[in-house]
Amino acid sequence: MAPLPIAFQELLSLTAVDILPASIGFNSCTLESDSYICVRQQAENTASPEVIIIDLKNGNNIIRRPIKADSAIMHWNRQIIALKAQQRTLQIFNLEAKAKLKSTTMNEDVVFWKWFSETSLGLVTDNSVYHWDIFDPAQAAPQKMFDRTPNLMGNQIINYRVSDDGNWSVVVGIAQNQGRVVGNMQLYSRERGIPQAIEGHAAAFGSIRLEGAPADTKLFTFAVRSATGAKLHIVEVDHAPSNPPFPKKAVDVYFPTEATNDFPVAMQVSKKYSVIYLVTKYGFIHLYDLETGTCIFMNRISSETIFITSSDSEGAGIIGVNRKGQVLSVKVNEDTVVPYLLQNPANGELAYKLASRAGLPGADNLYEQRFQGLINSGQYIEAARVAANSPRGFLRTPQTIERFKAAPPQANQLSVILQYFGMLLDKGALNKYETLELVRPVLQQGRKHLLEKWLKEDKLECTEELGDIVRPHDLTLALMIYRKGLVHQKVVAALAELGLFDKILPYSSEHDYHPDYTVLLQHIVRINVEKGAEFASALAKHPSGPQVDIDRVVDIFQSQGAIQQATAFLLDVLSGNKPEQGHLQTKLLEMNLLNAPQVADAILGNEMFSYYDKPRIAQLCENAGLLTRALEHNDDPAAIKRIIVQTDKLPEEWLITYFGQLTVELSLDCLNEMLKVNIRQNLQPVVRIAQKYSDLLGPTRIIDLLEKYRTAEGLYYYLGAIVNLSEDKDVHFKYIEAATRIGQLNEVERICRESTHFDPERVKNFLKEAQLTEQLPLIIVCDRFNFIHDLVLYLYKNQQFKSIEVYVQRVNPSRTPAVIGGLLDVDCDESIIKGLLQSVNAASVPIDELVSEVESRNRLKLLLPFLEATLASGNQQQAVYNALAKIYIDSNNNPEKFLKENDQYDSLIVGKYCEKRDPNLAYIAYRKGQNDLELISITNENAMFKAQARYLLERADEEIWLFVLNDNNMYRRSLVDQVISTAVPESQDPDKVSIAVKAFINSDMPAELIELLEKIILEPSTFSDNPTLQNLLMLTAAKSDRGRMMGYIQNLNNYTPDEIAAQCIELGMYEEAFEIYKKNDDHTNASSVLIDHIVSIDRAQDYADRVDLPEVWSKVAKAQLDGLRVTDSIDSYIRAGDASNFLEVIEIGTHAGKDEDLIKFLKMARKTQREVPIDTALAFCYARTNQLPELEDFLRATNVADVEASGDKAYEEGYHEAAKIFYTSISNWAKLATTLVHLEDYQASVECARKANSTKVWKQVNEACVAKKEFRLAQICGLNLIVHAEELADLVRQYERNGYFDELISLLEAGLGLERAHMGMFTELGIALSKYHPDRVMEHLRLFWSRINIPKMIRACEEAHLWPELVFLYAHYDEWDNAALAMMERASDAWEHHSFKDTIVKVTNLEIYYRALTHYLEQQPSLLTDLLQALTPRIDVNRVVRMFKNSDNIPLIKPFLLNVQPQNKREVNNAINDLLIETLDYKTLRDSVENYDNYDPVELAQRLQGHDLVFFRQIAANIYRKNKRWDKSIALSKQDKLFKDAIETAALSGKPDVVEELLRYFVDIGSRECYVGMLYACYDLIRPEVVLEVSWRNGLNDFTMPYMINFLSRQAATIETLKKDNEERKAREASQQKDEESTPILGSRLMLTQGPVGAPSPGPYGQANGIAPQPTGYRAF
Repeated sequence: MAPLPIAFQELLSLTAVDILPASIGFNSCTLESDSYICVRQQAENTASPEVIIIDLKNGNNIIRRPIKADSAIMHWNRQIIALKAQQRTLQIFNLEAKAKLKSTTMNEDVVFWKWFSETSLGLVTDNSVYHWDIFDPAQAAPQKMFDRTPNLMGNQIINYRVSDDGNWSVVVGIAQNQGRVVGNMQLYSRERGIPQAIEGHAAAFGSIRLEGAPADTKLFTFAVRSATGAKLHIVEVDHAPSNPPFPKKAVDVYFPTEATNDFPVAMQVSKKYSVIYLVTKYGFIHLYDLETGTCIFMNRISSETIFITSSDSEGAGIIGVNRKGQVLSVKVNEDTVVPYLLQNPANGELAYKLASRAGLPGADNLYEQRFQGLINSGQYIEAARVAANSPRGFLRTPQTIERFKAAPPQANQLSVILQYFGMLLDKGALNKYETLELVRPVLQQGRKHLLEKWLKEDKLECTEELGDIVRPHDLTLALMIYRKGLVHQKVVAALAELGLFDKILPYSSEHDYHPDYTVLLQHIVRINVEKGAEFASALAKHPSGPQVDIDRVVDIFQSQGAIQQATAFLLDVLSGNKPEQGHLQTKLLEMNLLNAPQVADAILGNEMFSYYDKPRIAQLCENAGLLTRALEHNDDPAAIKRIIVQTDKLPEEWLITYFGQLTVELSLDCLNEMLKVNIRQNLQPVVRIAQKYSDLLGPTRIIDLLEKYRTAEGLYYYLGAIVNLSEDKDVHFKYIEAATRIGQLNEVERICRESTHFDPERVKNFLKEAQLTEQLPLIIVCDRFNFIHDLVLYLYKNQQFKSIEVYVQRVNPSRTPAVIGGLLDVDCDESIIKGLLQSVNAASVPIDELVSEVESRNRLKLLLPFLEATLASGNQQQAVYNALAKIYIDSNNNPEKFLKENDQYDSLIVGKYCEKRDPNLAYIAYRKGQNDLELISITNENAMFKAQARYLLERADEEIWLFVLNDNNMYRRSLVDQVISTAVPESQDPDKVSIAVKAFINSDMPAELIELLEKIILEPSTFSDNPTLQNLLMLTAAKSDRGRMMGYIQNLNNYTPDEIAAQCIELGMYEEAFEIYKKNDDHTNASSVLIDHIVSIDRAQDYADRVDLPEVWSKVAKAQLDGLRVTDSIDSYIRAGDASNFLEVIEIGTHAGKDEDLIKFLKMARKTQREVPIDTALAFCYARTNQLPELEDFLRATNVADVEASGDKAYEEGYHEAAKIFYTSISNWAKLATTLVHLEDYQASVECARKANSTKVWKQVNEACVAKKEFRLAQICGLNLIVHAEELADLVRQYERNGYFDELISLLEAGLGLERAHMGMFTELGIALSKYHPDRVMEHLRLFWSRINIPKMIRACEEAHLWPELVFLYAHYDEWDNAALAMMERASDAWEHHSFKDTIVKVTNLEIYYRALTHYLEQQPSLLTDLLQALTPRIDVNRVVRMFKNSDNIPLIKPFLLNVQPQNKREVNNAINDLLIETLDYKTLRDSVENYDNYDPVELAQRLQGHDLVFFRQIAANIYRKNKRWDKSIALSKQDKLFKDAIETAALSGKPDVVEELLRYFVDIGSRECYVGMLYACYDLIRPEVVLEVSWRNGLNDFTMPYMINFLSRQAATIETLKKDNEERKAREASQQKDEESTPILGSRLMLTQGPVGAPSPGPYGQANGIAPQPTGYRAF
């Protein structure tokens, strides 16, 4: 059987990558290309769905994203996903960039969508079709293309296709119609704007280039299966006038007879092969030729529906996914499709065209024959067409070109070769030989434009030979050819000649080519230094490392004097600043320091380099006058001191920065050297350096240095820069000292005022000793550090009263109290002090301190004039009033009036001042300022409780009340007495009294509170009828004195009864609460107290009987019900006429069994309410009391009872007769049937079950009938159960558990004829037969194997040891492996040779073949050869040979070995050879070694050369000869005197030395006949001189003469032939040259069709860069 024309492969199983089977379907699994599969699924244990993307081109890599969407489709080849949610919201995301590309919301539901191009989505809605370009920023929303036609209404859209040019679209849908799936399509032309409705199931667009057509023909193909048949249609769309018309094709599509419901579901057109792939629902694949519509192949590739397909990225085949999750790939098998077609002679032309169209093998002989036939018949144009179209161009050879060139010209036509080239150019590109043959004459005619055009169109194959031909005519064009031909050496040479130096390195890097860049650079530098510098930089900075030696490049630039370019190159190259580049850095700096110091200075200033020779560069910098660079690079202290004193040549800022690099010691030495050499010039830099690095060098050492050279000015400026930042006391003192010496008193004053880091004592003493003319610095220091007494003493002693006035008036008036105190201490005159006070602004003087200073010296009256004057001036300071109050108190100048009328003094200070002097005055002050704690303290200490009580009531502050009523207050009782007896009775303000009462409550003083409230309420007062106070009194009594409560209830009338009663209940005073409700006629709450709290139902019933109110009876009834006094409760409900609590009454009455009482209640309730529970309970009470007639009357009357619930309850409790009445009244056949089972009315039960038609009912009735052994009725029920697969197993278990095996089999056999019979029934019957009637199993299997669950039946047969049946099942389940194993394992029961042979060839596990061979070897050796013959195509022959060789049974398989020997396998050949040697069959052995060479010839020959029989030794010689071991073969032949064999071996060797040796051997042994034979057989291998020598020496001239005659004759003939050929060649070359000179090569056709003839290109010499063309490349690169 010929190989299949398709390559079929399973790429992936989705279930193997954790895709759930439920997610593998049309709506959840999408496939847009062969790159990605996108699946939406939600696992059972996950909270949210996810989208799984499988990258088929990346090792099936899986990407999972938690995305919730209705649909998800991936882009063809990019990680872009389109998501659809809620049928209208569309979003496009780039997963790789993690960005949203676009989103939109449609106005109608999108029912189908897909990518139809690399950039666009097609969207099909209920009414229209839209296109959406995802990558077009201007297209924010989908664009409507056309509306759907009516024929697609109600169809499921399964595909949408768009032609490559976008002009045609087709929407495909399917729908159910009259029991079959009908396909409908809408074809739409965008140019015409016209839709067309077509019947079809699958469609696609394609194109094909017809023979002789200048352009592709666009085709539309679709398939349809109608009620009458199936067709494939191929029609042309958008016909081009220049193309031949394409006749419409309509071919039949074959469907197998068993696939009656099959129809096409997908179609793809292969661009590569122009083949139509058609896939059907049942998994069939059809291949059709696009041009002819011929069916190439048809077969089934999947047992499951392939629900989605796509073409592969190569355009060669199709990829699809079936329901099992298999990802399948189908494409044309290039190696077998053409031979497959050629099996049918009718498909010869198709095979011929397909091979040409796709370049497929298999038809080469056909093309070769046709080509030779056309050439032989003189049809050169047709032959040229065949050669041009040959598969893979195997006929497009130089020999073909020569044959066409030699073809005779035809009249009025172009030459054959030109027409051949024209065909090739129309078809595609030329090969190497064709290109060279065509280009030479084109260039000779100066038609370079044709060459350029063909190169742009990639019509020519670019080679080095082509470039060399074009180079003399156009170097640029040659460069293009060299580039395309990858002739790197010639490309670089051409780029250099054209001056395109910048392109050389990119090209070399791109193609990994390494020319000699040094030589090339040297040449470029001589021509153009700037270009050379650019090229050198590019070479040095190549990504893969420098391509040239940097030192060598620098030498090249220096040799040309290009210092600037060398510098630029080195700067570019050395930018990485690497240690190994140190010598180059030194060279760069040295070169510029000697030639261009400014450049060197700039380089050093940029700090680009770190690894050059710094001492060398430092010396060069000093010589060049670059002192700053010299210092930067110097480490020698002597050199640094020598250079650094030249401050006039060094920038000051740089110098300051430089000192930061020196050590501390070196810095101080340098500063000392600078001051020593020229202090006038260097003082300023020294000071600035000292300022900059003060912290580093140390202020002390710098101060010592400057004092060493006695420069106070330097010291002042230095310290002035650091004093504001320094915290050193010496620095601050030295600065004050230096500023004082140079007269900078303002600075002294500033430091004294602002600094916080000097020693005030030291500075004060220094300023006093300095005897300054202006004492302000001293005043500031003493003022800041509180040296007031010292200052006053110093100024008073020196009689500087003016300075004292200045101090208190201008410097710090707040120090006036201290100054006054100091003056009083020195006993200054009072007039001076008063005058000083009068001169000071009173607002600036702290009166408190002043009063304290004077008061401490007992001179307070001294301030009275000052204070009165201050007050008179409008000064309202509190301290003034405080001082006046103290003076008035001490002088007893009517202080009470001042304290009561004045509000400005501080009551706390004044009160404190008065406590010891007069407590009443202190009380007045504290009361004035509401100083509560102080007032309470002074009144407690002085027993002023009445005043305290009045103050507290007046103050009305809860916190103060809590404070005084605290348990820890020892005066509380005295205070409470005064509050009750005095303060409260006197008060008329209810709010203040309420606050006092609240304070008593919060202080937990119930006895005192009751006392207070009785004083207020029971005694006549304005608060006697206050409801709040009465409530408070009763609540307090309830909590603390319950004995008074009843009296209060009877005596008081204005309290709130509900509130008080609730409080009493909360406190457990239920009788008091009952009395309150009873006094206020609140009978409901009164009865609630009796029931809920006193818990006396009898008292409550008596109380209800006395008041006789319905609401009271209702409460009593509820209590009685809760107490399970059901009868009393129902009587109370009836007296109340209250049926509202019917649910609870029904529940409790039912549980208590009070059905008779409950009937009374329910009848009462039905008078007022129509509720379902009431009627339901009444009906059930009738059932429980067995009042069946009343029940029937009730059910016939109007009611709202839940009859079914009542029936269920009656059924559960065993009232089956009542349940029967209930179910009968509502015709509930299901439950009635169950009830009748309990009443043992089985016949009626079955009838009811039939009416109910419920699985549950059938099951219950069946179980009851089986239990009662009513098997006929049970079978009726069982037949209605077994049609439900889920009930079958339970039913079988029931019968088996009860031991009714025959009845079970009878039931299952009866069910096989049912319309709804399913696989489970057939399977269970088979299992039952295997258990109980094994003799009937095989018959059952033969009849119904297709309807049995074979895996399950297999297990049953294994358990029952039914081996033939087991084999039968394995075979029909395609489990050939297991079938074969079962036959071998149970050979005595299940083995049969022909059956086993048919089975074994179908197994998939190859190991079973060898187990079978072992089995036959052991059990049936006579049949072994037959088995091997069947297994030959499938087994490993070598392994079989080894297996039988190991068991020493090779003779058994000799026929098999001879049969497989044509495979030429070593193991087989060795086994056969061994067997033949053993059996002495030399004839067969000779044939074996001659025909089959896969064996070890040396080993075999060595074995045979020692054999006893000469025939075997002859075979050994032949083996040596065959393997070119001439010496051994000849030696063996000579040994056995087989001289003929020796002569033949020598002749075959082709070696003159072997022949000569054998010739001499024959002469030596005197065999003249063999000598003559050698001369004849080895004529061409024997040198004539050897023959003459041997003949002369051994007297064999007569025997040699025939040889010599023949030799001389052939020599003369050869000379004559060579002479003749040479003359003919010269004549032919002369004639050919004449024709070429007189006739144009290309003719008129190409001149007309290929555009105007351009002017000849100028010669390549005289180039602008001066480089002459060098076809072999520039120098050595």
